[in-house]
Amino acid sequence: MSGGQPETKIGRKGIAVAALLLTASALALLHPAPAFSQETELRGEVSDSAILADQQRKARQLRAQGSQGQTPPAAAAVQDTASTTYQPSSPGAVPDNDQTAGATDSIFDQPQATDDQLADTKAPVKRRRPSTANQRARDAKAGTKTADKKKAKKKTGEATDSTTTAATAGTGNRTDATATGDEDGSNRRAVTIDSVDKQKLDPGQERTASIEGLKVKPEDDPFAAPGVKVGTFLLRPTLEQGFTATSNADSSSTGKSAVLSETALRFTATSDWRENSALITGYGQFRNTVSGQKINDAQGRIEGQLNVDLDNELRAIAKLGYEAAPESASSPDAIAGVTQQPLRQTVDGSLGLEKSVGKMRYALTGAVSHDFYGDAELSDGTTVSQKDRDSTLYTATLRTGYEISPALTPFTEVEAGRRLYDLRVDTDGFERSSTRLGARAGLELDMGEKLSGEFSVGWLREAIDDSRLPAVAGPSIDADLKWSPERGTTIGLTGKTSVETTTTANESGDILYSGRLTGERQIRANLTANSALGLDWRDYTGSDGHDLILSAEAGLTWWLNRYAGVTTRVRTEKLTSNLPGRDYTTNSVYLGLKVQR
Repeated sequence: MSGGQPETKIGRKGIAVAALLLTASALALLHPAPAFSQETELRGEVSDSAILADQQRKARQLRAQGSQGQTPPAAAAVQDTASTTYQPSSPGAVPDNDQTAGATDSIFDQPQATDDQLADTKAPVKRRRPSTANQRARDAKAGTKTADKKKAKKKTGEATDSTTTAATAGTGNRTDATATGDEDGSNRRAVTIDSVDKQKLDPGQERTASIEGLKVKPEDDPFAAPGVKVGTFLLRPTLEQGFTATSNADSSSTGKSAVLSETALRFTATSDWRENSALITGYGQFRNTVSGQKINDAQGRIEGQLNVDLDNELRAIAKLGYEAAPESASSPDAIAGVTQQPLRQTVDGSLGLEKSVGKMRYALTGAVSHDFYGDAELSDGTTVSQKDRDSTLYTATLRTGYEISPALTPFTEVEAGRRLYDLRVDTDGFERSSTRLGARAGLELDMGEKLSGEFSVGWLREAIDDSRLPAVAGPSIDADLKWSPERGTTIGLTGKTSVETTTTANESGDILYSGRLTGERQIRANLTANSALGLDWRDYTGSDGHDLILSAEAGLTWWLNRYAGVTTRVRTEKLTSNLPGRDYTTNSVYLGLKVQR
């Protein structure tokens, strides 16, 4: 019994020691120790450039510690940089794009979290570079580009590492190309805030200066009326009020001097339509005596024009107008010894169709004009009816032209019409209705703002139904031209031939030729000068009587601002006739204020 007790004690102690060793082994297995060796079969290939990048990172960390006063031993640095270069298991393997010399992270570090919502920037996804012979050849060519990039970095003040340069030189151009990224841009560096600021913005996203800082383009006419929007029309009204001092108030052989108050209202309304267009114009003028010969009259006109483009290059033009004016004291039909001349009213309208076929131009226009007169008031209070002068003129005009060029289009025109009087036989027993025929040849000009318009010459004849009265006939001259020799200057020429009928016994009427030469010059932006020369020739049918009327006018308008200006003009007019009691001369001066909108 005594001999077996010691064995029992030793056995128990051995069992306890064994249990402790097992417990320590289990704890050791639960707590893994760091691995100091690498199994290439389990983890895969590691390129030598990746190991070199890790060595360079450690060298930079050591230099950073040295700059903070923690200078490491020189032997440690030498040992770190002189470590044995890792040889990949596959000869000719190309290092991955992410294992570059310029990388800041080691392949042995733990990967960074990519699901951090608060991170300022995220590293871009890196792709593995294929290990092929062609790729290595392109990498060799990229060596030159890498050298240029390094020179650029040196100019911007970036520090270079002697240790990194020495280590990189041993790897050749292949390492340089790997360190700077491949030439197709697949290896892209992480985007930083500074790099974003240096990027070139899209031109459409660049900020522009404020409206106040922009350079405003000067207006062509800063004092032109801005207009008022009325529906689909732009209305530009003008009101003018002033006084006229004249030597002949009614422009007659018996006229006297007077001071007149003149009020004139003018307007234009232009449509703002997409395809067709419309234009409405009008004016009204009122005269009243302030002192001198008594004058109290009014006149005005309103006219509208509509242009409609139809199919197959067909265009329609419609016009409608109304005019009211007292009979002029210088008219051949003026009544002597009256306090007020009869009021003449005219309603006219036309409808035209224009067609283009190649270079040929065709136009057919039908027109109607109706004149009716009021009663004349005599000085003794009685009235004289003028109903025997009421008439309606119907005309049709056909024009044919050929476009030589866009600027020149010669044309020929024929006209046929009929004038019908409301009273077939007037108070003196004459049948005043007549038949109208005319022919003209002319030229259309279209040279833009430089020169535009048309002119024509021909023959016009109206044969009266009453055989006792000769036909009114003669040459016809018409013109409407505008010429601008330079900017700010406009010269206009208008000419018109018209037949004036009469109800005077044994007289057929006359032909009136009217011509106006006008000029307008913008001296300054707020100062405009205008002038006009007039020539009228009246040829009486059935006699050698004639009238010659010469007129001249000059004026200035000084704009105080866009809406108001001061205007003045001087005018002279003289009529010379071989018929008794018709000569007169009128001189006048006007000063007024013009308001526009």
